[in-house]
Amino acid sequence: MDIEKFLEEKAALIDKVIEKYIPRFFSENAVLFKINPPRYAYNLEALNKAVAEPIWEFLDRGGKRWRPALFLLICEALGKNPEDFVDFAIIPEVIHNGTLLIDDIEDASEFRRGKPCTYKIYGLDIAINAGNAMYYLPLLPLIENREKVSLEKLCEIYEIYVQEMISLSFGQAMDIAWHRGLANADAIDEKEYLQMCAYKTGTLARMAAEIAAVLADANGELVEKLGRFAESIGVAFQMQDDILDLTSTEFAEKKGGRGQDVTEGKRTLIVIHALKVADTNDRERLIDILKMHTSDQELRDEAIAIMQKYGSIEYVKQFARKMVEESWREVERLLPASDAKEKLNSFAKFLIERKI
Repeated sequence: MDIEKFLEEKAALIDKVIEKYIPRFFSENAVLFKINPPRYAYNLEALNKAVAEPIWEFLDRGGKRWRPALFLLICEALGKNPEDFVDFAIIPEVIHNGTLLIDDIEDASEFRRGKPCTYKIYGLDIAINAGNAMYYLPLLPLIENREKVSLEKLCEIYEIYVQEMISLSFGQAMDIAWHRGLANADAIDEKEYLQMCAYKTGTLARMAAEIAAVLADANGELVEKLGRFAESIGVAFQMQDDILDLTSTEFAEKKGGRGQDVTEGKRTLIVIHALKVADTNDRERLIDILKMHTSDQELRDEAIAIMQKYGSIEYVKQFARKMVEESWREVERLLPASDAKEKLNSFAKFLIERKI
């Protein structure tokens, strides 16, 4: 299976479905107004300038759309026709992009996907509001298609949504507190880091898998195991991002230089491992550079060299691979043999070994 081609095809399909519910230009025929018509007037120009335009300017920058692709693969592996569920696959993807708009503000980032961050183009007020709107707009398919989904399933899906949205905020809170020095970031252990990641970067993959599994009639155990598998992919995907931030020139160029995580003072698993095994001088020097929040490339490279010296990057590569393999074994025994099952396994491997 050519995963890159599969992702490209699914990305085009997902963007079409997103457009169905969040149009590039709102008109009186928009699904939103069909479900919830305005009481007094349609102010389309304001909504287009402050909602549709910033959202689509950002979505059009690309992105792998791997969460909805995972959603559709899970439906297929559970013996369903993924085309029947494609409208629901946009839920985690739109939310994910909304979190990026907000994250860029919280991190005071300059660039995202090779362009100035949305708040730099449209202003803080519009970017915050558009990002927040993206947390709720993708739920429109659940309302629009409620006659096709049982009340029991809808309740379960809404419960998954609420739990995962709370987890997102908790993960972001932990991440911010650590890199702003509001908690003892230098004493974080692996389990604390993994919990932050499970909250922040595992949660939307888990949401995708669990909603797909509920819609595809999976039992409670399989919903839980698929969610755990997807969470491990999400966490491993983040670990690969952290590795690429330190090692890939192509990846770094899109973000404004190698070692952006060093500038942000982030406590990645790579950093946590290096702080644990480094000698006193290197440990203190790495902490000092992280606390500087520097954009100086020489200092960032010095921090990266310390992490490389202690094999921390390779350690995290192996850790991510092992985590996904272990969670796959749990799922593998519960899924029937099929091509879709093999595609799901290949898909997971691709995501954690990608080069960009």
